[in-house]
Amino acid sequence: MLILTHCLPPDPEAAIVSTLSLTADDRTRSRHRFETDEGKEVHLKLPRGTVLSHGDCLTDDSGNIRVLVTAKPEPTLMVTAETSRDLLRAAYHLGNRHIPLEITPDYLRLTIDPVLKAMLEQLGLTVQEETAPFHPEIGAYHSSHGH
Repeated sequence: MLILTHCLPPDPEAAIVSTLSLTADDRTRSRHRFETDEGKEVHLKLPRGTVLSHGDCLTDDSGNIRVLVTAKPEPTLMVTAETSRDLLRAAYHLGNRHIPLEITPDYLRLTIDPVLKAMLEQLGLTVQEETAPFHPEIGAYHSSHGH
């Protein structure tokens, strides 16, 4: 089994030997066993608190093996609004619930939750279920792994 101990920022020139597609929740696990897209078992042994991002490269202690992290599509709710103010209001209400939330100028994305879906629809927002890569905001007090 390959033990991955270091995380490097995205490098388009890196020689990638394998791809590891992870959900948003899985990308927060710094010590866990996974299977790569190619079926190889890997063990993450990264510094505690490491949150992986789409495009990161993982290496073993030798630095020779490079595994590319990708955001695995997962079931989500995509929220859109007629006005920026309505979208900001939705972000405010969702933020009060401390849920993982992807925020863009055009939409919000969160994991599927029937109660939150109903609340958002009651606020007049358009809510669509879709399977997509999910990139929630990292908390303001979270320590990063260098990028």
